[in-house]
Amino acid sequence: MEAETLPQLEITKLDTQWIQVLSEGWATPLRGFMRETEYLQTLHFNNIKSVDGSSNQSVPIILPISTEDKDRLKEEKSVALKYDGKIVAVVREPETFEMRKEERCARQWGMVHKEHPYQQLVWEAGDWCLGGDLEVLGRVKWEDGLDQYRLTPNQLRAEFKKRKADAVFAFQLRNPIHNGHALLMSDTRKRLIERGYSNPVLLLHRWEGSPRTTTCP
Repeated sequence: MEAETLPQLEITKLDTQWIQVLSEGWATPLRGFMRETEYLQTLHFNNIKSVDGSSNQSVPIILPISTEDKDRLKEEKSVALKYDGKIVAVVREPETFEMRKEERCARQWGMVHKEHPYQQLVWEAGDWCLGGDLEVLGRVKWEDGLDQYRLTPNQLRAEFKKRKADAVFAFQLRNPIHNGHALLMSDTRKRLIERGYSNPVLLLHRWEGSPRTTTCP
């Protein structure tokens, strides 16, 4: 397989999660990790431009790399991305650029605070980014018993059509559902019916990760 012959880059679980987001179409029209132009458009305008027009994009989707990897890969035309011993994707026509960490934090969060939980990840990552079109070698799966619930946008559209939904309302949360959440969801459905929709369907979108200790014992 060609990917096995390419120079390789070890990536993290977070990088692999972004590959899943990109490959399943959640970040359309992005075709891979952001190149520098897309990155700066996102930071400064919360928007990216493509041949199809403009799209809202306020969160950078980038692949951080070290200075050593930047120097090692700067002349390569394709780079294989490896996670947990397996090549999961190939970056085509890669482009390297500086992450501009302070600028990113100031633009994305409105402040620079190195102890902020997510900013810590930014400051601990490499100083450079590798951008380029992604060729994903297979659907990303985590083998944790939950893969069947991680539907792609196309799968969700098919499910909404199957259910004959004329409206879809989404609720996204990380912690277990409580009575307040249930009230919001049922009230939203009631309001949509009052507006004339006959079959509004709820998309309950669960964030992954450990619940806050203040919410769950």
